[in-house]
Amino acid sequence: MRFINPKTDYAFKKIFGSEESQDILKSFLNALIYDGEAVIEDLEIINPNLPPKLQGLKDTYLDVKARLNDGTLVIIEMQVLNVQSFGKRVLFNAAKTYAFQLQSGEGYRMLKPVIALTLTDFEMFPSREHYVSRYIYREKSDSSLYPENEIELVFVELPKFAKELNQLETITEKWIYFIKSARSLTEIPDNMDEIPELNQAFVIANQANLTREELEDLERREMFIYDQQGAVALGREEGREEGREEGREEGREEGREEGREEEKRAIARNLLSRLDDNAIAQITGLSLEAVQVLRQEE
Repeated sequence: MRFINPKTDYAFKKIFGSEESQDILKSFLNALIYDGEAVIEDLEIINPNLPPKLQGLKDTYLDVKARLNDGTLVIIEMQVLNVQSFGKRVLFNAAKTYAFQLQSGEGYRMLKPVIALTLTDFEMFPSREHYVSRYIYREKSDSSLYPENEIELVFVELPKFAKELNQLETITEKWIYFIKSARSLTEIPDNMDEIPELNQAFVIANQANLTREELEDLERREMFIYDQQGAVALGREEGREEGREEGREEGREEGREEGREEEKRAIARNLLSRLDDNAIAQITGLSLEAVQVLRQEE
C-alpha cells in the first residue's frame, strides 16, 4: 500500500474536509485540541470540497472549516513554508472568522468562539520544546483569563514530534504521526488500525482508491512544495551571506540595517526565477513594488 501525503492541500482536504470525513475530523480535533477527550459530539464541515488546480504559492497552505455542536468555529491550516509574518496571518484569519459571523443588525451576543488549529512543517516557536502550543487571552500581570476568551490559537509543530511508530501511546500522538509520516508507510500500522477513524483516514489516503488524474495532480503538488522549500532555503542562504558581507563593509549601525535590507533583496533576487512577485514579497517582507523593481533591474 502507498498513501498520499496529508501535508499537501489536496490530500489534507480529501482526508479531513470531504463529505465522508465527519467522523475522521471529529476524532482528529478531539485529539489535537482536547487531548483525546470526546468533547466534540458532532460537527458540520463547512463547504466540503477539494482545492482548485495548482496555481502558485498560495496553494501550499490549506484550510478546513467546521462548526462544532456548541457553535464553536474551527479553522484548520497546514502550512509547509515558513513565510514572512505567518504568525500575523494566523491571528488575522482567526479574528476575521470571529468578526465575520455577524450579519447586519445582529448583536455581539450572537458571536461564537473560534479555534484556529495550525499545523506547521517547520519550527514556529524555536524556544519551546513541546510540539503543541495553545494561546489565549490573559491579563498581563496575574495571568487571569479574559472574561470573553473566545479566540484560541493552537499550533502543532511537526518537526518537534520525534516519536517512532512503536513509541506511540495516545490518540493525539497517533494522529500527529499520521500527518507527518503516512506518506512513508506501506501498510496501516497495527497500533493505529484499531482506531476506526484513523483506519478510515488511511483508506481515503490509499493511492489505490485514487484516479490517475488525482495521482498526477498530487505528484505535481508535492514537487511544487519541495521546489519551493528548496528555492526558499537556497535564496535565504545566499541572501544572508551577501547581506552579511554588505554589513561588514559598512561597519556601522546604518550599515547593519542596510545589510539586513540587502539580505532581503539578495534573497528576492535568488527567487526571481523560481517564484512570482507576490510569493517573493510574502517570503522576504519586501513590498510588492520593491520586488517588481528588482525584476525590472534583472
